[in-house]
Amino acid sequence: MPPPATGDVVRLSRALLALPVAALVLAFPGVAQADESVQVKLLDLNETGATGTATLTATSGGDLKIVIRSKGMTPNSPHAQHVHGAANGMDFHCPDKSADANGNGFVSTEEGLKMYGDIFISLTNTGDTTKASGLAVDRMPKADAQGNLTYERTIPAAELPEGTIEHLKDLHIVQHGIDANNNGTYDMDALGESTFAKSIGVNGIPAEATDPATCGMVSGAAAGSVPAGGVDTGDGSTTDNRSPMLFAVGGVALLGAAGTLVARRRLVGQR
Repeated sequence: MPPPATGDVVRLSRALLALPVAALVLAFPGVAQADESVQVKLLDLNETGATGTATLTATSGGDLKIVIRSKGMTPNSPHAQHVHGAANGMDFHCPDKSADANGNGFVSTEEGLKMYGDIFISLTNTGDTTKASGLAVDRMPKADAQGNLTYERTIPAAELPEGTIEHLKDLHIVQHGIDANNNGTYDMDALGESTFAKSIGVNGIPAEATDPATCGMVSGAAAGSVPAGGVDTGDGSTTDNRSPMLFAVGGVALLGAAGTLVARRRLVGQR
């Protein structure tokens, strides 16, 4: 078969340029996907003014990287924080003030658990990350003197609960620790002892230390399944599962191939 004329190749390259990037990627399936991330907007849960952002990144090796930046937290204090939810499609979501069943003006851990589900992963600085470390405050991140909290950790695939990566969109993050009486520390004077901590055999913990400060659900997710939870603190939107980086790299690679074909044809014509 004779090679295509230069005009045919030029028209082909122009047609490829006009195609949506997504179509180019589908036509060029050999491009490897980059790590994929989901975003979490952390919103104040007990009128403390605390807010933050979190990024959950599923690496190509199956690990989970968590990055959290929060502000307005109780200064100079540790903050227990967890990934909550489930990988079985149950409908968990962040609560609002209506979850305050006893009417004391604060959503407690027990009241919140009904909405956001049990601990899925404990976001400790080091060591164990299972539910058993849910109150390991000595290994939890500590806010600085201005109430800013920074957290980064990559949890190996072998230490993640089954289904974590596949169901990132169904999970959310809760940070605990509030200063209900604004005295700069956790104490018994404001809300008494934590009945949640006591129920699991840990006595003498102020309720302020365990009551939730922020909660956030995945928004604009790029990996996992369709969200199963509500949208109280996130839009719960679904987006294409393919990485934007994949689109860009795939499109450039395919267009580069077309350009090379044109150049080769021109060189042939010049011989």
